[in-house]
Amino acid sequence: MAAERKSYTEEFKREAVRLMESSGKGVAQLACDLGIKDNNLYRWRGVYGSLSQGKTNDSVAELEAELKRLRREVEVLRQEREILKKAMSIVSRSQL
Repeated sequence: MAAERKSYTEEFKREAVRLMESSGKGVAQLACDLGIKDNNLYRWRGVYGSLSQGKTNDSVAELEAELKRLRREVEVLRQEREILKKAMSIVSRSQL
């Protein structure tokens, strides 16, 4: 006989994550108080935790812009490294 699976609203999950971050209680105690399993809290924190920590669309856009800039910078550095490798091989051949 299979146990019935409980479902929780998104609002309940968000509030549980908020309590987890702000109440100061241990996860096991908070889970017991809410009548849920502590592994649910950890899973919900992974989903809703970043939202409650102030990650907005603006900060996501900023992160994407920084990622794009860093990728460009990495490509430039790779090209410079290749040029230096070639220069070193030319200089070392001419010294022989």
